[in-house]
Amino acid sequence: MKLSSRLELFAEPETLKMAKLGRELRAQGIDIIDLSLGEPDFDTPEHIKESLKKAVDDNYSHYTPVAGFPDLREAVCTKLRRDNQLEYKQENILISTGAKQSLANVVMAIVNKGDEVVIPTPFWVTYSEIVKLAEGNVVLVRTSIENKYKITPEELEAALTEKTTLFMFSSPCNPSGSVYSKEELEGLVAVFRKYPQVFIISDEIYEYINFVGKHESIAQFDDIKDRVIVINGLSKGYAMTGYRLGYIAAHPTIVKACEKLQGQYTSGATAVTQRGAIEALTGDLAPSIAMNVEFTKRRARMLELLKSIPGVEIAEPDGAFYVFPVIKAYFGKKIGDQLIKDADDLCMYLLNTAHVSTVTGRAFGEPDCIRISFANSMGKIEEAMARITKAMLNLN
Repeated sequence: MKLSSRLELFAEPETLKMAKLGRELRAQGIDIIDLSLGEPDFDTPEHIKESLKKAVDDNYSHYTPVAGFPDLREAVCTKLRRDNQLEYKQENILISTGAKQSLANVVMAIVNKGDEVVIPTPFWVTYSEIVKLAEGNVVLVRTSIENKYKITPEELEAALTEKTTLFMFSSPCNPSGSVYSKEELEGLVAVFRKYPQVFIISDEIYEYINFVGKHESIAQFDDIKDRVIVINGLSKGYAMTGYRLGYIAAHPTIVKACEKLQGQYTSGATAVTQRGAIEALTGDLAPSIAMNVEFTKRRARMLELLKSIPGVEIAEPDGAFYVFPVIKAYFGKKIGDQLIKDADDLCMYLLNTAHVSTVTGRAFGEPDCIRISFANSMGKIEEAMARITKAMLNLN
């Protein structure tokens, strides 16, 4: 069968690949502990579930507006005003089927063939692949563990050219957990002022999982706000991954362009989810805060256990629910006839020997690292880390 050559432009997400391999081994009766997927292990808060149930009873079973229900778009504006001190109107908001679709919409609406898109490493695996699908040119900027994997103004300026159309980043960052301060964002904004053609995607999906204080958005700087596209959604902060709802806050021209694309792909997001989203965005944040408290405890324990493994180097995460250790000290080591050449080999070794799924850092643009999620119970984390430690110490 001859399929589209478009399929050769991008790769399967490594995160989903590892999760799939883990499920296959689990189906064989092997006890796999999953530390690969970025999914909270909490259930959706009760007040949101009640709203979702009510939506079913109220017969929200029909087509929705492509851009989202007007009162949901207003709820997004309310949330942005309350939490981020950002002023937007309904015309600035587009609701999509997950933040991943929001990202795809924006990239497809902005990037032309041959346009340069600057992405600091490490980055979420889908960023580069969506750009490739849009036939843009990915320009990766290697950041350093010494700067907690955050791009500096100097590194940014060296990467931007007259061909640059878009800059993409996340704060808190998946996979590094890096969180940009207001002062750090100000330094980047000073560079963006020199390049008025560059749009900025600010992925803020991990906003509520923050261990260092107030979340800061680059959209707060008024003179570049029209070029900033804020991406957010329900999955991480409200434990609603399966409900699939994301949104953008952007200039109306970008919103209309994304709406035009979405109208051909999926139309509007699910009606019931949209009704529940209003309650999530405007209702009680206590469950989200409680989740963050638990993630804080798990982070501390994960770091403690990782630091006990010789040769592992860590930039402590300030947000999200991942650690992203440098594990290159184990490259070249062996067990029997098995040689660990790189992070890919180490992840497969940990999966098949320790029965713990992780993700290679190569997928995120940092081949000396692996990503380990602590979005699992404390007991599972401790058992998984005991297995990982034993397996790594067996390499020589």
